[in-house]
Amino acid sequence: MFKLSPKLSQKIFYALLFMATLLVITPAAIIIYIIIKNGASAITWEFLTSMPKDGMRGGGIFPAIVGTLCIVLCAISLTLPIGVCAAIYLNEYAKDNLLTRIIKLAIVNLAGVPSVVYGLFGLGIFVMFMNFGVSIIAGALTLSIMELPVIITTARGALSGVPHSFREASMSLGVSRWQTIRHIVLPNALPGILTGAILSIARISGETAPILFTAAAFYVPHMPTSIYDQVMALPYHLYIISTQIPNMPKNIIFGTALVLLMMVLSMSLIAIVARIYFRKTRKW
Repeated sequence: MFKLSPKLSQKIFYALLFMATLLVITPAAIIIYIIIKNGASAITWEFLTSMPKDGMRGGGIFPAIVGTLCIVLCAISLTLPIGVCAAIYLNEYAKDNLLTRIIKLAIVNLAGVPSVVYGLFGLGIFVMFMNFGVSIIAGALTLSIMELPVIITTARGALSGVPHSFREASMSLGVSRWQTIRHIVLPNALPGILTGAILSIARISGETAPILFTAAAFYVPHMPTSIYDQVMALPYHLYIISTQIPNMPKNIIFGTALVLLMMVLSMSLIAIVARIYFRKTRKW
């Protein structure tokens, strides 16, 4: 029976991995190239800092950028503390019983729910039942619930990655469990938690369905002054100018997509740099 040598098997395996990587990267690279090629001409200071005009066919996208940042920052400020606290309880305090297993299974399942379902949930609970209306706070709460399973899962993974010997050494000195978590476990898990949070920000920055029902407006002629204001948002704005406005200049459509893409990619880049930095400073 013919048998491949270990070195040849390794080369074949590496070649297959390389081809699989190319199959993933090539479509993404083509999409980015098309967006940059068609949208770079629209990126000017006026485009980034002025209000839309001429029925969205002219002017800029400044209100959409501000609205997106308001919703995303409100959402992550609500999600991060709750998600980290839940992860600490599940990883450090909760016993392995039927209830905690059900909770963990629910978290995993909630992470796979389509975003449009969260949008309808936010519409029913926050917009109608709690009477927040279509507003920043309604959109932020909806995105918070959508991202909560991801934050909890990421934080639990970061906490689990801290060696158990750290906890044993701390508690052997008479330190309480909470002091051990606060001064030993959390600082060492912080890189993973921050990386997960930044990647979550990048994800929700591009979500359209949840804010479509809860926060976004076709056009708002002023900047938001409170969390109860309706706002424009880049994903919804891109959807509108791409599908609802006839004779829309192509460079403005691709320029808006390019701004959104750069916003998401910059968040991912920050996460990568932060992960590399914290890994270098980590002593274990």
